[in-house]
Amino acid sequence: MMNGSAANNGMSSAFGGFRWMAGLREDYTRVFVSEWSPYLGAVFLVVVSAVLMLSGLFWGVFGGLKLWGDWINYYLGLAPLLQIKSQALDNPLMHRISLMNIALVVGALAAALLSRQFHINRPPRLEYFTGAFGGTLMGVGAALAGGCTTGGFFTPLMFGSPAGWAMWLGLLGGAFLGLKLLLWFMEHMTWGSTAGPTHPTPPGLKRLYPLFGLAVIGLTVAWVVWWYYSGDERLANRGIVILGGFALGFVLHRSRFCFARVFREPFMTGEGELTKAMILALALGIPVGSLIIQSKVVDPFLAIPASFWLGSLLGGLIFGIGMVFAGGCASGSLWRMGEGHLKLWVAILFFSWAGSTFSGIVKRWDLLTREMNLDLIDVTKVGYQAYWPNLLEGWGWAYVVCGAILLLWYLLVRYNESTERFTVL
Repeated sequence: MMNGSAANNGMSSAFGGFRWMAGLREDYTRVFVSEWSPYLGAVFLVVVSAVLMLSGLFWGVFGGLKLWGDWINYYLGLAPLLQIKSQALDNPLMHRISLMNIALVVGALAAALLSRQFHINRPPRLEYFTGAFGGTLMGVGAALAGGCTTGGFFTPLMFGSPAGWAMWLGLLGGAFLGLKLLLWFMEHMTWGSTAGPTHPTPPGLKRLYPLFGLAVIGLTVAWVVWWYYSGDERLANRGIVILGGFALGFVLHRSRFCFARVFREPFMTGEGELTKAMILALALGIPVGSLIIQSKVVDPFLAIPASFWLGSLLGGLIFGIGMVFAGGCASGSLWRMGEGHLKLWVAILFFSWAGSTFSGIVKRWDLLTREMNLDLIDVTKVGYQAYWPNLLEGWGWAYVVCGAILLLWYLLVRYNESTERFTVL
């Protein structure tokens, strides 16, 4: 027979095992369920962007969405009218930015499943309209600016271009005007504003979500390994793109990081936490990006749009209005697609189509047609590829100017948090 001491030790060991499992569940909840700090998300965004730069790549969104729009116009029979050459259309899985967008959605889907936050969200019918309208404006704005909040604002700043600051100014104005217009619209439009019936996820199915999330991660890893070791240099490169996009989607979902909220929230509620996280991301990303560029690992002009300053400013203004109506920016809409928000699926559909259509229409005016000048940089009728070291003869003054803008932005946001002086509501 087991004596009392042995029995007690056995029970203690068993309960210790249960405590270990409880601790494991706590860690799982902390990492995969509880919302991450936006500051942690900002740091991870800089890390992933820097890794892409070290690989000779960059984070972009609009180029891939425009390709999707080109395919939509091809199937609609509008390709000849918009001068879209069907034989030049890339496979969406081979186009670098398109593949990164797809991987971003998959990464967000994995994060949503692991946290049991995936849910098919059916908004009121009116919001499908605002999503379509906002997405259309975002497509036009991104075409003018040479990129969205990612490729026209964040990434150009990491690559040393003032075009990002020109779009920043437009985005601020667009977010303010967009909120004013949206409030007026909601006051005068009542049709379709009532939410439809909800369809809760069966509890049994929801309990299986983490297993589905692990399956998504496993399939993504298998996909990356398959391509990376395929012996095809292009496929191996695309394997890095998949990893980068997946990581971005995962981080964006876990930290709820959205560029639309960065610009919208101070005007809407006075809350500036996400805006300050973006300021931190740029305070880290600009010097890190400059060091990578100075090491000559990546060509800075690879990710600098030919839109400084007019295209960036006007594009940012139009895009800012659109993202308020859509309820998300480009990357924010993509990760929320992975979470199951149908409104954002509509917004991205119209974003893609409008970006392609507007780009095709203005080809007749040569508005966005790139030409190379004597300095070997691309120029268009709405701007050129502006690069800080060329404008200021080095990085020193570039750091000073960018630091001053970030400090001013922080002070304005902090002042507004205390006074709500700039809030629209």
